[in-house]
Amino acid sequence: MTSLLPAAALRDDVLAAARRLLGCELVAETPDGEVRVRVVEVEAYRGADDPASHCYRGRTPRNAVMWGPAGHLYVYFVYGMHFCANVVCLTEGVAGAVLLRAGEVLSDPGVAHVRRPTARGRDAELARGPARLCTLLGLGREHDGVDVLDPASPVRLETGDPVPDADVRTGPRVGVAAGQQRPWRFWVAGSPAVTPYKAGRARTDGPDW
Repeated sequence: MTSLLPAAALRDDVLAAARRLLGCELVAETPDGEVRVRVVEVEAYRGADDPASHCYRGRTPRNAVMWGPAGHLYVYFVYGMHFCANVVCLTEGVAGAVLLRAGEVLSDPGVAHVRRPTARGRDAELARGPARLCTLLGLGREHDGVDVLDPASPVRLETGDPVPDADVRTGPRVGVAAGQQRPWRFWVAGSPAVTPYKAGRARTDGPDW
């Protein structure tokens, strides 16, 4: 029987929290049925000392959730097309979050394919990438601030099976130009759902969030 991840596991530095999230399970109640995925890829983001973070320039109404408390979702819209979801970390008042990049489906694959019909039968594509993961779980703007550590929440974060250190890999964050040398992406080696690496390019038209 699985249990909700304790909040204490997310109040540590974002790098430790990102590592801990690997192997955890996200459970969402969708109109098509329950969807459960195993987290296999994440990226850590801090606040004032991380130029790639949405909180780098300070607190705003849009990024307020990133300032705590830990265990809530920070959901944002990107490229005018997709939603991405982060799990907030650190102590309240200190900005930090971990982007949920990819997952492996553990629940009924039939329900998953109904929610992600463009996957065309390929299970590895169902939740590969943060936008696909959000689509599969039905996460949108209305989930910004949802407490995933609350047993009554429509989206919950459970402990799952810990990933051995030997199976964890780290490297630069995908598509990130600012601070791109930081190895703050964590993933499970050998998982077909992990996204391929793509270097970031500096934007000239401002941030996409």
